[in-house]
Amino acid sequence: MTDSPAVAGLDPATLGDLLRVAGSPGFDRLHEQIRRTGGCTAPVRLSGGTKLLDPGTGTVVHAYTTDSEPGGVLRVACGNRRASRCPSCAWTYAGDTYHLIRAGLVGAPDKGTPSTVRDHPRVFATLTAPSFGPVHNRPGTRPCRCGTLHPEDAPELGTPLDPDRYDYAAAVLWNNHASELWRYFTIYLRREIAARAGLTQKAAREQSKVSFGKVAEYQKRGAVHFHAVIRFDGPDGPHTPPPPWATLGLLTDAIRAAAARARVTVPARPDHGVDQDLTLRWGDQLDVQPIGAFGRGEDLTEQAVASYVAKYATKAAETTGTVDHPVGNKEALVLLGVPEHPRRLMEACMDLDRAYPDRRLRAWAHMLGFRGHFSTKSRAYSTTLGALRQVRADYRAAQQRAALGLPDPDENPEATLLVIAQWSYAGHGATPGESWLASNVRRDLQYNREHAREIRAELEGTDR
Repeated sequence: MTDSPAVAGLDPATLGDLLRVAGSPGFDRLHEQIRRTGGCTAPVRLSGGTKLLDPGTGTVVHAYTTDSEPGGVLRVACGNRRASRCPSCAWTYAGDTYHLIRAGLVGAPDKGTPSTVRDHPRVFATLTAPSFGPVHNRPGTRPCRCGTLHPEDAPELGTPLDPDRYDYAAAVLWNNHASELWRYFTIYLRREIAARAGLTQKAAREQSKVSFGKVAEYQKRGAVHFHAVIRFDGPDGPHTPPPPWATLGLLTDAIRAAAARARVTVPARPDHGVDQDLTLRWGDQLDVQPIGAFGRGEDLTEQAVASYVAKYATKAAETTGTVDHPVGNKEALVLLGVPEHPRRLMEACMDLDRAYPDRRLRAWAHMLGFRGHFSTKSRAYSTTLGALRQVRADYRAAQQRAALGLPDPDENPEATLLVIAQWSYAGHGATPGESWLASNVRRDLQYNREHAREIRAELEGTDR
């Protein structure tokens, strides 16, 4: 094992723990548990067990206990969506987000969304934050305002040209109210649609529905912006066609008008450095593009949009240089080595916490003030993340029944079994050696799945 280049590069503590784990009596079962979690690097450890009983006779059909498991615990995936916390679970979350967004674009009859939804007008909209001060950027092929032509990986990109004049208070308050600004945008969007159709709002609602799925992303400067798929439906959602007047052009114009009207006012707090009311609005960089169905020269295809949204569903403020967990005070920011720009944004959150106690800015300082959900959708857009997780759970339950030789209750309702479970939380996380094993399992699984996907795509192309 130590001849492997990956193992040879390990630090002594991790290598020592890996050798301990590899030499333990229950190593094979431990490796199987890690594989069943998908290579989760921060698993939840449970102790206890389950029993399957025949409710008619009271006979125990099957029993399981963690007493014989390595360490006396069962490891289950943490389910964290952040790639910085757990790449394995984040990869699963990204996959679920991809299928959720894609189902609302191409349809998924098995998930409750008809394939006819592909014929509905839909756009991919990006709504950004306004300027809080000039920052280093890459304006095409021209030099930045500072006179430098920055490379793509330049660390100064997104940082203020003059930090002392950058409006840090407005920046974090905008992040903090971004979800409310989105809510006002959706309200005005429906009003603008009705006005352009020459209908009352009630009549417009009776004839059409607007559905959306969106994800939040941090720009390099630390400001949140939203990417959203916005779709026209009929009155009953994706199962009904939109009316003739619900065109792509009308939807695009209504989005631009609604974004221009949306406002959120934050009251002044002179005692805390906010001398006047702040009117928060969307930035000028509003992008609305139609989504093509079949990739025939369109700038955006369904596949590209779903992949793009899924890519950002697992990322948060840590991409700007901050941390992925709450921080109690400013001194900790220095100890954690947070770069100057995100550090000043986090400090602004802490400074404004007493001015706006209901906004919980200190608690969300590590998110640069943002406190909303990273991925959301309207009810009628498509399936739900919960439904996708249930499909996975049902599949695994069917696998277990087959392995135990138990009947399928869907095929034989009289064969329903009673499940009695007793679980206790026994901790979370993994040792350095277990984490190394989990990382390798995750990479192997991901490689195998991507390779299988490529082969399937080639076969489908051959079939056509």
